[in-house]
Amino acid sequence: MRQTWRWFGPKDLCSIDDITQVGAEGVVSALHHIPNGVVWTREEIDRRYAEIATRKDGTPSGLTWDVVESLPVSEDIKKQKGDWREHIANYKISMRNLADSGMEVICYNFMPVLDWTRTDLRWTVPNGGSCMRFDINDFAAFDIHILERPGAGADYTNAIADEAGRRVSAMGEDDKKQLSRNVTMGLPGSTESLSLEDVRSHLSEYGNISRDQLRRHFLDFLEEVVPEAEKLGLRLCCHPDDPPFALLGLPRIMSTEADYKYILDAVDSPANGMTLCSGSLGARPDNDLPGMMERFGPKVHFLHLRNVKRDSGEIMGSFFEAEHLAGDTDMVALIAAIVREERRRKAEGRKDAIIPMRPDHGQDILDDLGRRAQPGYPTIGRMKGLAELRGVMTALEHSAFGL
Repeated sequence: MRQTWRWFGPKDLCSIDDITQVGAEGVVSALHHIPNGVVWTREEIDRRYAEIATRKDGTPSGLTWDVVESLPVSEDIKKQKGDWREHIANYKISMRNLADSGMEVICYNFMPVLDWTRTDLRWTVPNGGSCMRFDINDFAAFDIHILERPGAGADYTNAIADEAGRRVSAMGEDDKKQLSRNVTMGLPGSTESLSLEDVRSHLSEYGNISRDQLRRHFLDFLEEVVPEAEKLGLRLCCHPDDPPFALLGLPRIMSTEADYKYILDAVDSPANGMTLCSGSLGARPDNDLPGMMERFGPKVHFLHLRNVKRDSGEIMGSFFEAEHLAGDTDMVALIAAIVREERRRKAEGRKDAIIPMRPDHGQDILDDLGRRAQPGYPTIGRMKGLAELRGVMTALEHSAFGL
């Protein structure tokens, strides 16, 4: 695997100089300052390459921009409303500009409204560190009693709805505002939350779009962009839903192995692939991560290696971001499956035999606790995770046993 590191740009508290010290070989980044649906120009793309390639003192960093995460799919495209056709045309232009710059891998997602959802961004773990957490009871309290989404109560079990009522009754106004900020923070690259009115407006815009209809919109998008990606030599890879179950009455279509099989079979191309995120998919107990790597291996173009610990065996349940080797996913078994896939690709002579990976998320520990960095992206916590993953990778890559 090629070891990469996510960087949110010049404002990221983790600098390019820091990344060179953690041992990453490449960088995963995006142009978060460009609004969704707008063309990424060569000038902006080249500027990001230069920023990644240069230390603070002007000397070369030795780092390369390896993966785009993400080239966003606009809400208009997902809903097929407003300027969605223009946005698809612009997406193709951005793809061409990225390919012309030398980029080969583009990660994206098709989640409606929010790219990820947590109820606590700095939940304290027993060792004194902190992490992100999704608590289904707190989320229901937000959905039913703070957002006041019509019909929300029917989406939860009686036990969850009752507990949500008890929790919200114990909250002060500041607690409610903080929970709302946490839930609506899911805009990677940004520290801005949506207002409750923004969320209500987005939900209203989706209206009665069903799961089947959203999937049809996704296929329409893929049928437009995948042939172009194939011509350009690009590999597109869809990130799974996070968490991998329906929220806020919105459909989710990339949560399970069956979801990925449907999409990858429907638009069958080397350019249409998967971002295997072990944390997002691992939040569901019925997702078999090592097995998914085995079965989808040829179309896995990018890897997010992180772990979560679930509170229960429920599909729609609570979880928190665990240490990389300590959650519910058997990370050793998953990495072994990845190593087998890379060996298979090398034997076939594939150009993309080495799959880019990054240590995703991590717990805030040591100096991370006072830095208040992008939620989920502590420097030291991710460095610890990368070191652990690197140890497993090295052992497996140099051994024939168990592979």
